[in-house]
Amino acid sequence: MQYSVALPTDQVHLGPEFITARAIAEMASAVESAGFSACHVTDHPFPPADWVSGGGHHALDPLVTLSAVAAVTSQLRLHTNVFVPAYRNPFIAAKAISTLDAISGGRVILGVAAGYLAPEFAALGARFEGRGEALDAALAAMKLAWTGQPVVADGRGWSARGNEMLPVPASLPHPPIWIGGNSRAARSRAVAAGQGWAPFPASPGLARAVRTAQLRDVGDLRAALADLRAEVERRGRTEPLEICAVPFSHPHWRPRLDPPALLAEAAELGELGVTWLSVRLPAPSLTAFLDNVAWFGTEVIGTEVTGTEAIGTEVIGTA
Repeated sequence: MQYSVALPTDQVHLGPEFITARAIAEMASAVESAGFSACHVTDHPFPPADWVSGGGHHALDPLVTLSAVAAVTSQLRLHTNVFVPAYRNPFIAAKAISTLDAISGGRVILGVAAGYLAPEFAALGARFEGRGEALDAALAAMKLAWTGQPVVADGRGWSARGNEMLPVPASLPHPPIWIGGNSRAARSRAVAAGQGWAPFPASPGLARAVRTAQLRDVGDLRAALADLRAEVERRGRTEPLEICAVPFSHPHWRPRLDPPALLAEAAELGELGVTWLSVRLPAPSLTAFLDNVAWFGTEVIGTEVTGTEAIGTEVIGTA
């Protein structure tokens, strides 16, 4: 099992504690030293105030933040969890992503999703209705740009007539794309256009709030993975798919550190085909977060001895 840990840079209300270059450098260095395979950040450029006051959060720009991470690490993967392409012109997004991948030596994992906050779409001049189709179109456009060849294509609000983009990403043909969300549409999109699927625990209430399907327990995940495998077979896909899940014992909305529970769940999920776990650790302060990262490295990552296999035909990796 491989692990991606959230950087607490969304706690912008704590100011310098987490959102200075020095703090990001300390956290990134600690995460890499502890043996995590990746760190991740989220994407909320301009959320509505009532959503934030009701339990939502702000976030640093994900690609700027991960650039700071890249500067002080050498192996740590740079994971967006998640980036919302539909908020932006796809070529502006593609340029930023290819730049980050090039300067980091091919370490980007591009986690994406359709988005769910209608007021944020409106504020950014993006259309909320049809956002799934907008995500599909953005991914197709970005892949064209990443070839480095002249692009002739039209989309919503843009028209390319022989434009080209350099540098191309260091990861060829492009950084791995992991599709976030629990819905059948997200799974279908992952099989058709991605290299991974990223589900997360969602009670009925949370599922309604973020406009996805419920995912209440391991049984729900097992059924979703069976559906994913059926889609893989239906499409005749041979390229493996990474599965990056948020553990049910450690949901992102309740940061905790219980190594025995997490190790037991990691073994269970690994048997289902999960290859990565996305975790969020308690971070009441920078010092506490650094301590928890080190403890996780010793008690969880250092204890893992078994590999996991991606959905597909190849062994992807071991811890």
